Amino acid sequence: MAARTASSGRPAPRGASKAVAIPQLAWHQVRPAPIVLVSGTEVFLAERAIRQLRDFLKLEDPSLEISDVQADSYAPGELLTMASPSLFGEPRLIRVSSVEKCSDTFLTEVLDYLQNPAEDTYVVLRHGGGVRGKKLLDAIRSGVGGAVEVVCAELKKDTDRHDFASAEFKTAGKRVTPSALRSLVAAFSGDLAELSAACQQLIADVGAEVTETTVDRYYGGRVEANAFKVADAAIAGHQGEALVILRHALSSGADPVPVVAAFAMKIRTMAKLCGVRGGSAQLASQFGLAPWQVERAQRDLRNWSDEGLARCVVALAETDAAVKGAQRDPVFALERLIGVIARRGES
Repeated sequence: MAARTASSGRPAPRGASKAVAIPQLAWHQVRPAPIVLVSGTEVFLAERAIRQLRDFLKLEDPSLEISDVQADSYAPGELLTMASPSLFGEPRLIRVSSVEKCSDTFLTEVLDYLQNPAEDTYVVLRHGGGVRGKKLLDAIRSGVGGAVEVVCAELKKDTDRHDFASAEFKTAGKRVTPSALRSLVAAFSGDLAELSAACQQLIADVGAEVTETTVDRYYGGRVEANAFKVADAAIAGHQGEALVILRHALSSGADPVPVVAAFAMKIRTMAKLCGVRGGSAQLASQFGLAPWQVERAQRDLRNWSDEGLARCVVALAETDAAVKGAQRDPVFALERLIGVIARRGES
């Protein structure tokens, strides 16, 4: 069976090494190859890439034979047995997990296999990080065996998670407003699998455009979303509203620490852009932000003075220490911060 690409190749993802001789692809660009190295610590993206490859190969040929191997409990000859031609010549997909904990026998046999991969066989090697198996990774990345590498790095930045969520809606052909995306990412900032599931639920349930109101109706009870609502209200000068939302969040189980973190994220962005001129795309590239973050911060900065913003930064640092144990009443410290920010740092 001819190996067609599941998606077109693009430049290597950020963080991928440039000193390699094989294509390095993002998770959604996975395509068939005799050896597919799926590297990186983001388990959710790695599992989705492998599943996407399986579905693509299965669509190409429903007779695809699928086998699974554990590299840390590998039996001698296991790979060669699974890769051996079958009676009817079905294509084979061999999924190998835990390569970062592989046995010496596995290393030796896979290094030999790279010299002459079996025809119509796709071996997927999942390596979750670490130094174990480096000799094998180096051999694969040198070009031996005709491999491709799918890099599944952890999405640590809000901009990366925002891009991920945006791609979920774009792939499904569903319109989503920037504010809805921001609320959704804020609500599920700690779990990429939950963020993906939330996107898929909205895609399935919402008929037209997904708005911030829609997100709020589905996920308004999330602690992270409430934290950003408190910050948004205070920065807009609505002290009473911010206090009401804060008390609702605290009564729902929110901790003061993530609320302060939400303030810190927004105030830091405002401080970066204070006094800076330029278009949102240009400034986003300059400061490592998304264009919508720049536009939001520019709106938030209206009617703020440099001195007032500086006072808020100082108050934020003091409150951060307070909610982490420096003071006995973290809620009082947080309410005081809301007052300072709602007054835009002015007395």
